[in-house]
Amino acid sequence: MQTVPVVFIVVAFFTIIILANAIRILREYERGVVFRLGRLMGNDARGPGLIILIPLIDKMVKVSLRTVVMDVPPQDVITQDNVSIKVNAVIYFRVIQPEKAIIEVENFLMATSQLSQTTLRSVLGQSELDDLLSQREKINHRLQQIIDANTEPWGIKVSNVEVKQIDLPQEMQRAMAKQAEAERERRSKVIAAEGEFQASQRLADAAQILSNQPSAITLRYLQTLREIATEKNSTTIFPIPIDLLKPFLDGHEKKE
Repeated sequence: MQTVPVVFIVVAFFTIIILANAIRILREYERGVVFRLGRLMGNDARGPGLIILIPLIDKMVKVSLRTVVMDVPPQDVITQDNVSIKVNAVIYFRVIQPEKAIIEVENFLMATSQLSQTTLRSVLGQSELDDLLSQREKINHRLQQIIDANTEPWGIKVSNVEVKQIDLPQEMQRAMAKQAEAERERRSKVIAAEGEFQASQRLADAAQILSNQPSAITLRYLQTLREIATEKNSTTIFPIPIDLLKPFLDGHEKKE
């Protein structure tokens, strides 16, 4: 009477183990690469949803299709103009062919990280410091193209690469600060010289007009005297041009 329950328990136990090894559930962003006795089953990965495996024969490797954001550790780089800098970056990629990501490379995450580091040092070492600081978008695009071309056989698509930070030596920072200050001073001097040039042109035009109209000179002279008289209540001695008195002198001579 006691043998039947024990057998039933043993059968139920093995049944649960077999079902646990035979049934897999994959989420929407997951795919399963199934190997049967070491051989890849089919050309496409399975999932999402319910996956049935043959226990002890089939083995499944899960792969996530979500975009991976990976930090590239700071790298010591010597630029083309012999400036030593430290640069780090971030790379965005995702698996588009899970079977290649498992078969073609042993660890696609590690391989992508190492490839990103070496490419970052190589590309930035071929550029000058001014280009790294002023043409960041161009450098990022070049890095993305090179890394994506090398990860394509692994079934990985690199969507974006961004250089995060460029650490400069203290001496280079001081030199760049002096350069920026000199550039601002140069601009201020150019603007001041341009203003002086425009003012001199206006004065030359005004002198030309006054030279052609003697009466305008007289009016301007009288206006200046009026401004002096209204600003200060003191005695002011100033020369009177002979041209102002010439009409009176001519009239006096005619009377004589």
